[in-house]
Amino acid sequence: MSAAREAIRRTVEIAIALVALVLLAPFFLVVALLVRATSPGPALFVQERVGRNGAPFRLLKFRTMVADAPRRGPAITAGADPRVTAVGRVLRRWKLDELPQLLNVLRGDMGLVGPRPEVPRYVAGYTAAQRRVLGVRPGITDPASLSYADEAEVLGRSTDAERTYVDVVLPDKLALSLAYLERRTLRSDLVVLVRTAALFLHRRGGEPTPNPGGSNA
Repeated sequence: MSAAREAIRRTVEIAIALVALVLLAPFFLVVALLVRATSPGPALFVQERVGRNGAPFRLLKFRTMVADAPRRGPAITAGADPRVTAVGRVLRRWKLDELPQLLNVLRGDMGLVGPRPEVPRYVAGYTAAQRRVLGVRPGITDPASLSYADEAEVLGRSTDAERTYVDVVLPDKLALSLAYLERRTLRSDLVVLVRTAALFLHRRGGEPTPNPGGSNA
């Protein structure tokens, strides 16, 4: 991608993120208060992820699990994970827990569209080909995220959720992300954002998503 196109994409991302943060500020406050009031611990969950060129960064989410969830189980969420709070289940269903990553976009850690960033332990197992996803900024959404929009439910049907994630789900998501990067344009990114918004509205309607899986990453 040329430097000019990258600059245009970055300018558009910053503008969209700024407008969204301003409009959503009251909602952020309400969600933060609900998270704090219904479960002991901070409103935000902060986790180290691997970003562009392998640089680590601190990814932000609204906290959807009990505060000591990392000590109680694996990094992935499968099925009806008892660590997820009542408010967290609602936030996860509509993907609202991801909204604080708009701040990651402003900081330059992430873009709006791009491969979902992973935790270091999973990135360590990437093949040379898979590591090509690290050549771009990770994103809040991309075609792989849309295809795996109900990942927790899919993993919940496995007898070994983490092994299924590492051996089956993650390689497929990486393949989808790499395929998208081969044909990526600013217009296609905007289409992905529209599809993501459509998925949110579909979930608000209470209908199950038709896609086979989803990401808790």
